[in-house]
Amino acid sequence: MDRADVAIVGGGPAGTAAAWAAADEGADAVVVEKGVPRADRDRLGPDSTDAAGMLDYWLDIMDVPAEEIPDDVILSVLDGAEFIGPSESVTLESTGIGSSYDHFGFAFHRAKFDDWLRDRAEDAGGRYRVGTSVNAVETDLSGDPRHTLQLADGEAIGADYLVLADGPQRTVTTGVLDQFLPGDRSVSDYLSPDQANHIAYQEHRRIPEELFDPAHIKFWWGVIPGHTAYPWIFPNDDNVARVGLTMPIGMDLDDVDDPESYALLEPDDEQIPAGAVYLRRLLEREYPGYDLDDFPLVEDRGKQRGTEAYPISSTRPIDSPTSAGIAVVGGAMGTTSAFHEGGDHVAVRTGKIAGELAANDQLLRYNGRWKEAIGEEILRNVTFAEVVRGWEPADWDRVFAATRAMKNRGGYDWGGALKSGTTALKLVADYKWTKRGFRDGKYVQLRQDEYEV
Repeated sequence: MDRADVAIVGGGPAGTAAAWAAADEGADAVVVEKGVPRADRDRLGPDSTDAAGMLDYWLDIMDVPAEEIPDDVILSVLDGAEFIGPSESVTLESTGIGSSYDHFGFAFHRAKFDDWLRDRAEDAGGRYRVGTSVNAVETDLSGDPRHTLQLADGEAIGADYLVLADGPQRTVTTGVLDQFLPGDRSVSDYLSPDQANHIAYQEHRRIPEELFDPAHIKFWWGVIPGHTAYPWIFPNDDNVARVGLTMPIGMDLDDVDDPESYALLEPDDEQIPAGAVYLRRLLEREYPGYDLDDFPLVEDRGKQRGTEAYPISSTRPIDSPTSAGIAVVGGAMGTTSAFHEGGDHVAVRTGKIAGELAANDQLLRYNGRWKEAIGEEILRNVTFAEVVRGWEPADWDRVFAATRAMKNRGGYDWGGALKSGTTALKLVADYKWTKRGFRDGKYVQLRQDEYEV
């Protein structure tokens, strides 16, 4: 049996950050990553699919200075974001949150970012087992080791600490945690992939030069059904953009109120369209006079022939059973979110915290530490996602018009709202009231004290 101090399931940003931090603290850390091929990567690596944008203050949450990130990872520096409704829009040039980064943010190459993190982890002494998966985890709290990972290749890894970083599919996390829940309760009650996740789909397309905006990310809200469903365009390099969208898994058109109000639905649709159909309609609507052939796929990018699909969390996070020597990090614990374009920043930060604490036999502090580090970010995102639940296209238009007014009249607090009308006042009031309901860690949907360890 291979022995390690810290065994990590999953080699994405969260798992690799855990390996980097643990190894940097002197622990023997090993990462198990099944590995997927990509057209734009020479070696097997994690399922590195994401719209891959980084806002200014996210760098501080991630605790990785921008100057340390290699130039070839950053594809374009951003000056702002456009939020576009059916007929109203607003452009923001500031996140409104203080940061150490001088720009609004940047778009980046997720696979190269993941590979850079892995190089950092390996330079620190972390080990990788790529090309095999974890079939089962056996836990004996009084044993030595406490955790034994049975791998698909027939080998086993024993470790005192286990970090679960298998992303929003949670193929290993669910089984490991279920043994610590009472009765017939399951982690799937909280984080079932078909309920807690969205599906995202994107295409790498070359944009006509006269249309390409390298400095702004664009989001369309209220044009497809689902309160956290939206298409996007992310500028990359060389006039290439990621044109994509996220939407709920398994949505039924019969459950959509007033389908004719959604710009990207058509009268003869008998079901929710596929992602590729939505994106074709988006380009036709936004750029009349151009054909789809004017936006050719860039087939040597992305996972396969310029396209990629992937799950993304749309839920609230859970605590970890740290008394069992287990930490759940990143998408596996529900910190990443469809509402704020993924969450590499919170994945990296939770992984770093878990790795550092495991290396120093202090994992009992993990649930408190991750809340201190990313709690405000999670609280904001959970609150916003709840506020917009049930919104229809006209609601997005009203709010974007109100937000534009607040931007021009003093800001997004009570003062700006008072100067901007009833919709602005209601928006601020709804946000503050909903946020109050999630304060003091109430955004956590499975607490540490609910585990039986």
